[in-house]
Amino acid sequence: MILPDPLFRMDSISKRYGGVIALKDATIAIRPAAIHAVLGENGAGKSTLIKIMAGVTAPDEGRMVLEGKDVSFSSPAVANNLGIVSVFQELSLIPDLSVADNIVISKPPRRLGMIDRRAQRLIAEEALARAGASDIHPLSLVRDLPLSRRQMVEIAKALARKPRLMILDEATSALTKSDVEKVFSVLKRLRSEGLALVYISHRMHEIAELADDCTVFRNGRSIESYRAGTKTDQQVVELMIGREYKSVFPAKPGPQTKQAPVLSCRGLSWGERLVDITFDASPGEIIGVGGLDGQGQRELLLAMFGVLRDVRGDLLIGGRSVHLSSPKEAKSAPTSIALVPEDRKTEGLMLPMTVRENISIAALGNVSRSGIIDRSAEAASIDELLKLLAIKAATIDMPVSSLSGGNQQKVVIAKWLMNRPHIILLNDPTRGIDVGTKQEIYQLLRKLADGGAAIIFYSTDYDELVGCCDRVLVMYDGTIIRTLEGDEINERELVGSALNITADAVAQRTIK
Repeated sequence: MILPDPLFRMDSISKRYGGVIALKDATIAIRPAAIHAVLGENGAGKSTLIKIMAGVTAPDEGRMVLEGKDVSFSSPAVANNLGIVSVFQELSLIPDLSVADNIVISKPPRRLGMIDRRAQRLIAEEALARAGASDIHPLSLVRDLPLSRRQMVEIAKALARKPRLMILDEATSALTKSDVEKVFSVLKRLRSEGLALVYISHRMHEIAELADDCTVFRNGRSIESYRAGTKTDQQVVELMIGREYKSVFPAKPGPQTKQAPVLSCRGLSWGERLVDITFDASPGEIIGVGGLDGQGQRELLLAMFGVLRDVRGDLLIGGRSVHLSSPKEAKSAPTSIALVPEDRKTEGLMLPMTVRENISIAALGNVSRSGIIDRSAEAASIDELLKLLAIKAATIDMPVSSLSGGNQQKVVIAKWLMNRPHIILLNDPTRGIDVGTKQEIYQLLRKLADGGAAIIFYSTDYDELVGCCDRVLVMYDGTIIRTLEGDEINERELVGSALNITADAVAQRTIK
């Protein structure tokens, strides 16, 4: 079979930021009517590659060719005008504008010198329908939409620009399972219409389902390109990490004498989102929180961290009833709770500030005396955490925004570990990070549990719940409908419980 010439090609692309080499002699060729997966750990060069491809930044060396002609992009607008459009992991939507305003913001339709609101709404409706999100009202304010629906608006915004090549950077990481299925259907249809797509994801099953071609990056270099389906997952991961791939999840401890709970919820409720939540968490446990997205998992973590008002029921820390009115109270001794939030960009980090400032901000009281920061104590604590989490940063005084996604997530975790918490709440902490960094985080969670912390771990990834957790609380419609332990923690039981049906019913339906 003769393959068509590439629509877009990048040859020997290099990019440096000061003394850091982000890309070195990177090469990739994107065919029309094909989905090209770009694989690699965080920090491998993928983000720099697509920023160059999208006109966000310029390469220091190398050549780009579009339909046989050399091109260069001085801005994203230039790339857009040539038909190259991006959907980045960091959303570019303006929260206080409507969905329709956001979709047409770069080129709104005009009539008599004014924005034609009727035409704008029609464009938005068409783009949303093309993105499989026609249920989103074009006049809704973006700030009122959950993260998963905002991601669908971002995809619709890209499609409204009529691209020839569309870049998707972790475009499904914030989506619910039903939305992921819709996006897959949309991408396959776009491919059949001749669109070229560049797809970045750390979810290997997505690559297996979607990709036609793949290119693996490691340490800023393109390591190998191959046709999808010609390598095993293990071979791909070994190309990504440059070493033999071992078991992803650390071994779970054997049966142990259960200690007194460090955290207990008794009838915890909040509006209609949380209903009679009751469970205990002991030191040394990793307790998973599962279920379909949007069943109250996020609210449960926020309630335990003192974010929500008018929470009913009892929260006990070390057997003592507490009433947390703020995160400040939650993080302070003797409560000592930490929360790693869902969105590191908006909820976990102060992007313009340095790595040092981000790590120490939650624990300044521990390294201060009379309101003055002890810089040597601060530096010693930060250095310890940099080593513990293997955070890759040229200097702790560089902006945290310059780190890769995986290293940014490690900084969020380090920020809370500096406070030495007894209870650690995690809201989907591995979303949008690479296989190697995920493995490091799983190892860290088990190490923290072994050190006596109680960990409450919400994940939308069933493999994580199966591989990491000692127990799993499955939530449905704001309440815990089942607790899985031991051999019960498997995908079949998790799916059945998440749908509020028995696993036997799932098996029977599969057989039929």
